[in-house]
Amino acid sequence: MLEDLKGSPIRAPKIGARLIVASNPQRNDRGADRRHAASGPEHAAGPGHRKRLEESRAEWLWGWHTVLAALDNPARPRPKRLLATPDRARTLQARLGGAITVEVAENPAITQILPPGAVHQGVGLRIPPLDPVSLDDLASPARGFLIMLDQVTDPQNVGAIFRSAAAFGARGVILQDRHAPLLTGALAKAAAGAVDRIPHAREVNLSRALERLEQMGWRAVALDGEAPDALADVLDGTPTVLVLGAEGEGVRRLVREHCDALANIPMPGGFESLNVSAAAAVALYEASRPR
Repeated sequence: MLEDLKGSPIRAPKIGARLIVASNPQRNDRGADRRHAASGPEHAAGPGHRKRLEESRAEWLWGWHTVLAALDNPARPRPKRLLATPDRARTLQARLGGAITVEVAENPAITQILPPGAVHQGVGLRIPPLDPVSLDDLASPARGFLIMLDQVTDPQNVGAIFRSAAAFGARGVILQDRHAPLLTGALAKAAAGAVDRIPHAREVNLSRALERLEQMGWRAVALDGEAPDALADVLDGTPTVLVLGAEGEGVRRLVREHCDALANIPMPGGFESLNVSAAAAVALYEASRPR
């Protein structure tokens, strides 16, 4: 028999021994925050409480493909909570075989738990973020192509770039440690599971990372709209790091100086520039073509 979160028997379709029903929407991270806010000023809980609350919110993933990819990734830590609507719960139970407890909840209850605007598709997963791999593990031996993001901070763009990188067979993604978002939430949803299918590394200094990559046999090509040569003409089939910068600023000067070549994406339609995630998709497709 299924039970609600208070331990009381309930009537519900028999899905599996590891299912519980989330009948109390206040049993969640945002609910805890609301209860505290109602009891006194924000500072009453102290900075430690607020930090823990922020960390818990940062651990949530949502979206069907995103959650499935995270559950299938052996590199992930064990989940802390898995929420699903009844139909989704039945599918998850059949897939997981009871290895993880699934809390059954209706769509409105899941929406209350997740951050505002989360399009969750009936599932929410609280799980610690993925750990990055080392640059040596990501890039050795030198073959294929990598993508490096220089201070690209928009989660939607980074998520879309991960998705394109996985689709076109990139070896991995290199992010700047302090100027890149966590691979959770809206970013993971935009990536549609790609953050769990393609490895990533985080580097404090991208210029030094490029020096190390050069020693390992990689050639770096920075995307620059003002470059004289087209990307197709610059790529030569050798192991290549595609370097993209934030919209507006582009690749920073010092990082650009550590690249072997600059290249543009020809736009015969006359438009001045592409969104960074769209430019990454074009560059990744070009890099994946046989040469």
